[in-house]
Amino acid sequence: MDDINVLHHRCLLNLRRRIRDIGDGRPAQERYMRLQKDGDTLSYQGNSEEVGCYVAGHPLSKGNCYFEVTIVDTGVRGTIAVGLVPKFYRLDHQPGWLPYSVAYHADNGKLYNGNPVGQQFGPKCAGGDRIGCGIHSENIEAGLTTVFFTKNGKEVGSVEVPVSAEGLFPAVGMHSMGEEVKVDLQAEWFLEEDESMMMVDSHEDDWGRLHDVRVSGTLLEYVGKGKSIMDVGLAQARQPLTTRCHYYELEIVDAGEKCYIALGLARRDYPRNRHPGWSRGSVAYHADDGKLFHGSGVGDAFGPRCFKGDIMGCGIMFPRDYILEGEGDMEDWLEIRPGHAGVQNVLYLNDDDEEDEEEEEEDGEEADQGQGGKKVTVFFTRNGKLMGRREMAVPPGGLYPTVGMLSCGEKVKVDLHPLSG
Repeated sequence: MDDINVLHHRCLLNLRRRIRDIGDGRPAQERYMRLQKDGDTLSYQGNSEEVGCYVAGHPLSKGNCYFEVTIVDTGVRGTIAVGLVPKFYRLDHQPGWLPYSVAYHADNGKLYNGNPVGQQFGPKCAGGDRIGCGIHSENIEAGLTTVFFTKNGKEVGSVEVPVSAEGLFPAVGMHSMGEEVKVDLQAEWFLEEDESMMMVDSHEDDWGRLHDVRVSGTLLEYVGKGKSIMDVGLAQARQPLTTRCHYYELEIVDAGEKCYIALGLARRDYPRNRHPGWSRGSVAYHADDGKLFHGSGVGDAFGPRCFKGDIMGCGIMFPRDYILEGEGDMEDWLEIRPGHAGVQNVLYLNDDDEEDEEEEEEDGEEADQGQGGKKVTVFFTRNGKLMGRREMAVPPGGLYPTVGMLSCGEKVKVDLHPLSG
């Protein structure tokens, strides 16, 4: 009887261990495909045409609300994704591509939120970088939670996502030969009050469209490839210029490799891979050659080239009877801040000094045809001095401040309201 009791006791212990392991979701519940797992290291084992994906056994929770992935090797393309997915997520898709999943992708710095088309979100990541992902769990019972991402311990941004009853599971995706990462499912991250992060939150709303451009307060940084004319980084303001706010400026903080920086105005649906001024419904002053581009890929000699430290400005001289649809009452005219870089308020600039200016060719006029807008005079400044003007038609919806960059390392500071008191 004693032997039977001992055997029975051992069976019960083994059963309890198995139940505990299954309940904890330990290695038996981890899921991965086209990846090799060696301890906490994951390496891609596919043919660079098929996605490999890892899904952890435990969902994030109040007690374990953050994890980190360190990039050991970016491989051929660096197509590494870090995020959260449902429990039975398809392992042949990158995290973030399918509904109820979200991920930060290292190769392009984009956020994929249940969609195979990503949105510009943060900087690209390279070997040695740590990508973190966590949840703010205060409202998880309501079926929603805020997912945040970090790079090297600093928060990049956050997004609100729905949560299924099973929760959100840490996931890593890879898609090219040689990619390798280390996963830390027990990592911790503590929020640091950072003034610059507060600035990011307060200024990102100023921009309606961002493509290959990262915002940090008033600073815009080019994060594109910079290898061809199609790699344009574009930032377009959320609101068009109006008679209340008719001028904006940028300061060149870093000219980058080529100083391919353009400041101008464009229609709301301006193509994201075209430098301001190159396509119809746009006009821009280009820093690298000092030329003005008006709806054409061929520019006109206009002003001096601009370099690091130079301040470029762009505004509109509206006719006195001009009313922009949806602008509302125009009671409070803009005033110049005393001593502001010598810029004059040219909202209603007189035409007396036009005698000294040469007649400009209207290359962009043909590009503006068919837009049916009223005509206004767009002007540009450099370090507070007027460089010149160009007349153009206002497209439906107005003309939006638009900044373009095209070479690595370019950074500018933008002030969308330099003339406000």
